[in-house]
Amino acid sequence: MAKEKMPVTTAIRHLRAEKVEFSEHLYQYEEKGGTAVSARELGVDEHSVVKTLVMEDEKKNPIIILMHGDCQVSTKELARSMGVKLITPCSPDTANRHTGYMVGGTSPFGTKKPLPVYMEESILSLAKIYLNGGKRGFLVGMDPGEAVRVLRPTLVTVAISG
Repeated sequence: MAKEKMPVTTAIRHLRAEKVEFSEHLYQYEEKGGTAVSARELGVDEHSVVKTLVMEDEKKNPIIILMHGDCQVSTKELARSMGVKLITPCSPDTANRHTGYMVGGTSPFGTKKPLPVYMEESILSLAKIYLNGGKRGFLVGMDPGEAVRVLRPTLVTVAISG
């Protein structure tokens, strides 16, 4: 059986330019399957699959928030930590416009325009994390410290279990 060719996305080019050590993982994407599907397909804990969420404040300023796959974001806590009134998820079209990626394939690396990145602080306690590689059904695995080095996120504590 021929080895499956890994995609070379904008995110992959960005990671290579930053000399990040990462592993590449293709899986069968399922519409609305989210991190539960990717964790199952990769055989890893959903807590270590980090979702990339695009949100905006009340002035429509976009941000990225990185969160454990098995957790939700407290938008109230996130807004408070950012010093804004309100944070809401972007529509898929708006998220695509800000990042250049389709929802379900949004990577924090290599976005169309630089966006402020926030990261749930507890992600740093994991040995390895899996983030979207810029295409549906494609994750990259890395040390969380490498993600911090490249993205320079603001660390926050805004996770809601489940």
